[in-house]
Amino acid sequence: MSEKNTSEKTALILLGCPQVPVQTSMALYLVHGLSQQGIRPVVAGTTAARRLMEVADPGRHYLGEMADLDATIDEITGKVRDFDLCFVFIHNDSGVAYAGTMAYISRARLYALLFGEHAEDLVGEIEFPCEVIAAKAVHNPMPLKRRLDEVMQWAVSKR
Repeated sequence: MSEKNTSEKTALILLGCPQVPVQTSMALYLVHGLSQQGIRPVVAGTTAARRLMEVADPGRHYLGEMADLDATIDEITGKVRDFDLCFVFIHNDSGVAYAGTMAYISRARLYALLFGEHAEDLVGEIEFPCEVIAAKAVHNPMPLKRRLDEVMQWAVSKR
């Protein structure tokens, strides 16, 4: 049960505070990659994170559905909706908390994308089941992109 159309695979991309520059470009890259694999991405984020995504893709070439972060969590908690995959972008303790919440309320296969200056330190805070993708990426998205590319083939085959 991943939304109303049970044959369509879906992925939630969860975006917190967009303080670290690579988040927006990596989220768009992930949206594109999932779409290319026939998986429908849904981006849920803070208002600022969603606005940055909209500005980065004004023609909606990559972006489809976008939703409020807290409203989406409420829908999952209330069993109104769920996803097959969930990618949580994490650069601080709040991101770890959101990922932990998703680990317990959703049946989605969970991927924690840790980035920023303290990515490796945050890895130690992950105490729930998930696939960890971590890179010290602040302004340059390439270290995180390389790590994500390594995992994506596996993620798609396990969907």
